Amino acid sequence: MKILFLGDVMGRAGRAAVAERLPKLRADWGLDFVVVNGENASGGMGLTGEHAKLLLDAGADVVTLGDHAFDQKDMLRFIDTEPRVIRPINYAKEAPGRGARLFEDRRGRKVLVAQVLGQVFMKRAFDDPFSAIDGVLRNHPLGGLAQAILVDVHCEATSEKMAMGHWCDGRASVVVGTHTHVPTGDAMILQGGTAYMTDAGMCGDYDSVIGMEKGEPMRRFITGMTRDRFTPASGDVTLSGLYVETDDRTGHARRTAPVRVGGRLAPAAP
Repeated sequence: MKILFLGDVMGRAGRAAVAERLPKLRADWGLDFVVVNGENASGGMGLTGEHAKLLLDAGADVVTLGDHAFDQKDMLRFIDTEPRVIRPINYAKEAPGRGARLFEDRRGRKVLVAQVLGQVFMKRAFDDPFSAIDGVLRNHPLGGLAQAILVDVHCEATSEKMAMGHWCDGRASVVVGTHTHVPTGDAMILQGGTAYMTDAGMCGDYDSVIGMEKGEPMRRFITGMTRDRFTPASGDVTLSGLYVETDDRTGHARRTAPVRVGGRLAPAAP
């Protein structure tokens, strides 16, 4: 199975780039399944139902969220009407939506997608991510109920993401990090057969401070004072993510490569 994961979509420019480029990527690369992290796609904070539909119509099979899952209030209602949008599994227990779900690719093969939030350096304490994802993987053995399993690890600390990768090694096809908006150079296949990358980066303008226009973030760092709101950068967008090919029998990764399409970080592609 050929799987593409795209990192955090950042604002209007990121949405437009995904809508423009993803259909061609699906066709040119023969992609079977696409997951997109959309938690910053609406104004850089959260995701609206309208913008979720845009990403899904562009070719995403699943859209994951993150710690900003419900910053856009209409997502509180929308997520219960659209099963292809996944929020973190260890979010508040009363939160709407689900954190893991089985899907089918276009050939009918089962794909489990789950998202989990880290705890280290995050603004609020979430439930233990390791026990949360362990329960999901125990109930969905790789190569049995699911031909492929993808876990989106949304957290700040690289060490926590790497620990999650090894915790899931052999039990998931892909473990990929999101949240920091900066792509790492460690795409690899772990010993147990799980494709791993600490952070997929963002689908946004890299002539920025993690996707925001440079002026206000730099002012806050330099002066310690706030003047304006953060505004998503609107220049040339790089689609950043991870490409993985899996074995249908075992669900393990056979090949993986970082993805950079367009903008300042290209070229890099499978």
